[in-house]
Amino acid sequence: MNTPGTLPELDVHLTEADADAALREDARRGLTSTPKVLRPQWLYDARGSELFEEITAQPEYYPFAAEREALTIGADEIARLSGADTFVELGSGSSTKSTLLLDALSRTGTLRHYVPVDVSAAALEEAVPGLVANYPDLAVHGVVGDFIADLRSVPKVGRRLVVLLGGTVGNFEPDDRRRFLAALADTLDEGEHFLVGTDLVKDEETLVAAYDDAAGVTATFELNALTVLNRVLGADFDVDGFSYVAAWVPQASRIEMRLRARRDMTVSVPALDLIVEFAEGEEMRTEISTKFTREGIAGELDAAGFDVAHWLTDPAGRFGLTLARRR
Repeated sequence: MNTPGTLPELDVHLTEADADAALREDARRGLTSTPKVLRPQWLYDARGSELFEEITAQPEYYPFAAEREALTIGADEIARLSGADTFVELGSGSSTKSTLLLDALSRTGTLRHYVPVDVSAAALEEAVPGLVANYPDLAVHGVVGDFIADLRSVPKVGRRLVVLLGGTVGNFEPDDRRRFLAALADTLDEGEHFLVGTDLVKDEETLVAAYDDAAGVTATFELNALTVLNRVLGADFDVDGFSYVAAWVPQASRIEMRLRARRDMTVSVPALDLIVEFAEGEEMRTEISTKFTREGIAGELDAAGFDVAHWLTDPAGRFGLTLARRR
């Protein structure tokens, strides 16, 4: 852990070579599965990250603003109940919302350490120096890593509050989510806390609109995955040969983002020595976003070894924050 007020330590547990190898294996598995599927990581190159920032500003995309409203209301109570002196943020990115919690924890007088964890070294290198300047008494220890695969890379220092915002937990398949929550519980000590943001079940029209905005920004964002495959793997996807679909799947309580082939296509992926056939109308899933109820997320946390210590939402009840205590 660095000395407060100095540039932070940066532990690298995921190199560019590691990330490249993981993406290649993921692409091979996903493009040969039935149905075809890609992990959301393919969406977040530099262009994709810019597009996602645009998505959060679209009038239909309520989750970003709703979570921020909930944090504004509840940050001080979260800080008080957690009693944390170490704030660990999983998937920190630009750390824009984390300032609300950093300020609240600072007001308690207990905050000593901030540990942002992200797969992108560039995101950490951009965000963390500003945090050091704004919080001169804070020791910052950045971790470049895949928190899903290696939670044990998170430094074990102080009494920790681990935070996963943005509804990210809803991007996991159910089995993956169970494994993640169990692994997190195993990593934490008794009495340490986990704060998780979850988008809540609501009417289909509102949900679909949030992921298929009128300006078409989300469509461009999802289609960008094909551009990434073309660049990284030398593939020859015809991006214009696919259309974007956002579908509510009520039996799974989730929105699925899909790319639909407009015609029969044969795609070459030289880096994988792979030929992929698409039939007209065939869909490839690029992302999921599960929606929760208060009881549903509480039950999953309980099964993993947590007790719910606090629950709150934005004033409109669109987005939930659950503070859970490791028992």
